[in-house]
Amino acid sequence: MDFNMKKLASDAGIFFTRAVQFTEEKFGQAEKTELDAHFENLLARADSTKNWTERILRQTEVLLQPNPSARVEEFLYEKLDRKVPSRVTNGELLAQYMAEAASELGPGTPYGKTLIKVSEAEKRLGAAERDFIHTASLSFLTPLRNFLEGDWKTISKERRLLQNRRLDLDACKARLKKAKAAEAKATCEGDLWNDEVDKAEQELRVAQTEFDRQAEVTRLLLEGISSTHVNHLRCLHEFVKSQTTYYAQCYRHMLDLQKQLGSSQGTIFPGTFVGTTEPASQPLSSTSPTTTAATMPVAPTGAGLATPEEAALCLEEVAPPASGTRKARVLYDYEAADSSELALLADELITVYSLPGMDPDWLIGERGNKKGKVPVTYLELLS
Repeated sequence: MDFNMKKLASDAGIFFTRAVQFTEEKFGQAEKTELDAHFENLLARADSTKNWTERILRQTEVLLQPNPSARVEEFLYEKLDRKVPSRVTNGELLAQYMAEAASELGPGTPYGKTLIKVSEAEKRLGAAERDFIHTASLSFLTPLRNFLEGDWKTISKERRLLQNRRLDLDACKARLKKAKAAEAKATCEGDLWNDEVDKAEQELRVAQTEFDRQAEVTRLLLEGISSTHVNHLRCLHEFVKSQTTYYAQCYRHMLDLQKQLGSSQGTIFPGTFVGTTEPASQPLSSTSPTTTAATMPVAPTGAGLATPEEAALCLEEVAPPASGTRKARVLYDYEAADSSELALLADELITVYSLPGMDPDWLIGERGNKKGKVPVTYLELLS
């Protein structure tokens, strides 16, 4: 108990000395040991890294989970070291509603069939989103969080210790300065003041040694921020890779759905498929690829086109029909798979028409002297 009281009194004395030194520095009544410019730059870079890592982490969490209530729930589960329960994505929930609607409204009706097709696509989109969230959390969020909760806490602890060592050092400097000033004024009791000066110099040497040692430890930790940047850079590449994979999956799923809906609308709205120049009903006005696919002039399906080698020879000899040609704007870049297809560039204008026996998902496209098959879903008909 006696030892604890002495230690408590000693700690209280040190704390009071540091508080006095800090207060006097703020009021300009005491000198302060300044760190070198390189050390200050390391501190500034570390603070900037910490601040931007926090902001990027928070915004990425918002991107992956826009619902703030869900984010709070996941945070509580993590703090309690419990497994976060599996959560249905918005796409999967929409797919469930569409499937239930199709079952109640009639899965055999055109609307019900379309609801089923769209629900299956939304379910695949939801599964892709779930995989993306999981991958991004592991490869990007976890390393950022580990830095903030691990390395940065260590750096902050050592910086606070360095600040205390500096206050102790400056307090010793002030004490030695006062002792020397008192020694110079004293005309008697010189031995007493000599002892005070010697004691203050000894305390200063100890404080300087401890400050130098702590400054070196802190400097090494701050220089480790460069390694943190390298690690975060690698994690950023992983995040971009997972995001690219996710959006590519979404694009493929929606393109497949678009093709399914485009081919099925021929039986639902037969009047919009024009084999002649006069449509049976006014086509819908829309710029979307899906509506475009439904309003294109397509001839009745048959045996299909010839093989690519034969098509490459025949297409050059086929003259466009006297009626039924239309102008179309290309929606996306398209790379021809073989010589029978026409490569496309986004936003260019081409002439398109259909031939008897063609697959309804394809048209013949012409650009100058070049001719070839083009996919319907890549086009927007203009006239």
